[in-house]
Amino acid sequence: MTDSRRRRGLMTASALLGGVLVLSACSGGDSDAADGGGSSSQAKADEAAATKSSEAQIKITPADGSNNASINNSAAVTVSKGTLTQVTMTTADGTAVEGQLAADKKSWKPGAQLERSTTYKVAATAKDGAGLEAHENASFTTVSPDDSFIANFTPEDGSTVGVGMPVSINFNKEITDKAAVQKGITVNTSSGQEVACHWFSTTRMDCRPDEYWQENSTVTLKLALDGVEGADGLMGVQQKTVTFKIGRNQVTYVDAKTKQMKVTQDGKTIRTIPISAGSPDNKTYEGQMVISEKFKETRMNGATVGFTDDDGKGEYDIKDVPHAMRLSTSGTFVHGNYWGAKSIFGSVNTSHGCVGLSDTKGANDKSTPGAWFFDNSIVGDVVVVKNTGDKTIAPDNGLNGWNMDWAQWKAGSAV
Repeated sequence: MTDSRRRRGLMTASALLGGVLVLSACSGGDSDAADGGGSSSQAKADEAAATKSSEAQIKITPADGSNNASINNSAAVTVSKGTLTQVTMTTADGTAVEGQLAADKKSWKPGAQLERSTTYKVAATAKDGAGLEAHENASFTTVSPDDSFIANFTPEDGSTVGVGMPVSINFNKEITDKAAVQKGITVNTSSGQEVACHWFSTTRMDCRPDEYWQENSTVTLKLALDGVEGADGLMGVQQKTVTFKIGRNQVTYVDAKTKQMKVTQDGKTIRTIPISAGSPDNKTYEGQMVISEKFKETRMNGATVGFTDDDGKGEYDIKDVPHAMRLSTSGTFVHGNYWGAKSIFGSVNTSHGCVGLSDTKGANDKSTPGAWFFDNSIVGDVVVVKNTGDKTIAPDNGLNGWNMDWAQWKAGSAV
């Protein structure tokens, strides 16, 4: 090849290569322009999408995935910058949970207490002022029985009781942080009396005033235990208010020495009844006792309270004791007695520790002393027993904390 031909070939190749390079450069330039234009368009599209999204902000509590959720008041749906249009709550198996939407449609809550150890699913829809919808979903699981505690209390809500009735609370699990739990429990009375609480154990706390409740007053117990940690990993689940009324002031005085019982109201004796208390071998406890239960008829078996014969059988087993009123957990009662001779009442103490009144079999004779006292007594009335020769009943044996002075009582508080 001649030099001139070689130069012409190189020039041609250079021109072609240059064309390719130019074309590539142009193509690259178009590509950049397209990308730039595409980014701008996407930004405008994103802006438009954002503009079209609902402003409504839905909040579901407990948060999605929560465990140990409260069964009382933790479940709720709220919305800001909008109104709720639909809320559904179901258990894991699809069972619907009824709920109430607030009048302003800004919040929703379930209509009843939730179940423990249950997984719930919540789906909520809301609209903003422009009618655009927002959606939110969550799932949570409530606290399990193993990880929670409840307080069983007496007296019952709405009841009327005697002046000696304490608020007695028994927990179904041992409480180690007594202060935290006690702070979640308040007891107030319309009479203005100071009320203090005393822990008898890790599972029982009673509350009372210094002296008997004022007659005709109203007592309010509030349990704000929801979410309170009573022990390591043990949460309270109750949110409850209980009210009960105090009736007339009736206190009965049993004198085992004179074998008479005086029933007083507002300090005045309304009746004196002959009785038969515990025998010298089975003395009746002394002290202030509170009627905790009433039974028109009940069975009393000596074996259940330690009175057995050589064969291990109960020294007595009476299946129809009339007009029985419990004074202690250990088995002290005031009750009717139809099996003893009428002559023992007012003259000799013959019982195994109870206070017996003359009565008839069947508990249907209203004229007997046993029937009268039963009909004129209510749970919470006080029975003061003296001159038996026995020790004073333990304050936690029944509802008998009145046998502890005020300073001792308050010393048992955790707060």
